[in-house]
Amino acid sequence: MDIKGLINKGKDALSKNTKVIDQGADAVNKATKGKYASQVRMGADAARKFAQDGNKNPDQPK
Repeated sequence: MDIKGLINKGKDALSKNTKVIDQGADAVNKATKGKYASQVRMGADAARKFAQDGNKNPDQPK
């Protein structure tokens, strides 16, 4: 499997269960004692958007 196929497989899995992204963000916040909470939230939001937008790259204009 090439890297693009692997990325698409991950996006498919996350788009079906975005709760995993929040669980990961919560784990990072717990490990860092909330020191980077705003950055973690922005990253989780970007990951959720990326997973839900199909094959679009979040850095590319729509």
